[in-house]
Order: sequence, then structure tokens, then C-alpha cells
Amino acid sequence: MANRLAAEPQREALPKSETVLRVNYKDRQAAEKIAGALIIIMSGLQERSPEGRRIVLCIGSDRSTGDSLGPLVGTYLQQNAPPRTAVWGTLADPVHALNLERYRAELDHYSTQKIPPLVIAVDACLGRPGSVGLIEVGRGPLLPGAGVNKKLPPVGQIYLSGIVNLGGFMEQMVLQSTRLHHVLEISTVIGRSLQLALDS
Repeated sequence: MANRLAAEPQREALPKSETVLRVNYKDRQAAEKIAGALIIIMSGLQERSPEGRRIVLCIGSDRSTGDSLGPLVGTYLQQNAPPRTAVWGTLADPVHALNLERYRAELDHYSTQKIPPLVIAVDACLGRPGSVGLIEVGRGPLLPGAGVNKKLPPVGQIYLSGIVNLGGFMEQMVLQSTRLHHVLEISTVIGRSLQLALDS
């Protein structure tokens, strides 16, 4: 489900997200650049437990091409199995608006542990002209569904967003008519980035 970052002004009470990198998926070094940014962010968040567990929460639905970015990334990661990393949200078992609360409850349970896992949230995003094809990575939570006016809780300490199409008008229809090939290419770069970062 298309997201909006928690730094936007209408939700000022939420923790702010900080975009660290924006790179076009067509950049030949995109995966390496994103992986480098992820490693830096993770090192700052995992100072107390560099060997701690990670959860990659891939949000979206396989019923909409534009919204399938998260499940595609999750499926890629599940097939490549990064160490100490759980992958939630795949094409076979997606995490979406109807079941996100269940996963949030599980994350809340983990947060009570002495060393809670690091959560990386991945979702599709709608953007402005000129920004389609960009991948954003940053520190802070993601607001899943906000790009299509769904009120869902923020998730993650790190976010990855792939801007799959233009926003601002008839967002649900835009997501459903987004080319799957385009989404697949962006998801492959994100999946490869996460694999590089989580294998390091």
C-alpha cells in the first residue's frame, strides 16, 4: 500500500523520519549506494547489539501491480535468506491493510524484549513528476497507506520506499494501472540492496 513518510506535517506527534539517500533505480550503483546507507543507519541503531535480530517488514498487496513492490522485495529476500533476519510480507503471504495490525501487535511484543529486533519497513510510494523511479532510504518510521488516504500506524526504525508512479489524483487507480515490469525492476534493486546490507 502506498506510503507517506512520518515526517510530513499532518502527523507532527510522530517521530520524524530522516531521508538519508534518494537514488534512481536505473543508477548502475543504486544497490551498492543504498546498501551503504543502510549499513551506516543500522550501525547507529544497533550499537548495543551489533549481532541482533532484524525484521524486514515488506508491506503491500499482490492484487495491485503498483502495490506489489513490498511483497516482491519480501519474496526476493526470502529466497536469498539474509542471516539473523526474518522477512514478513511476500507474494505468498503479504502484509497489507487488513492484517497489518496483527503484525504490529507482534512487533509490540518484540519491543518488550531486552534486545528488540531492528525493523526495516519497505513499501511502494507515489510521488511527484520527476521523482518516479527514485528509491528513498532513511532513518525513522514509515506511514503505510497514507499515500492512498488509509490511516495505519507507523512502522519501523528504517524505511525503504520505491516511488512507482505519480500521486495526487485517483491514487488507487494509479496503483492498479502501474506497469508490473517497472515495479519488478525497482523491487529487485531494493531486494539486492537489503541483501548486501544484511549479509555484511
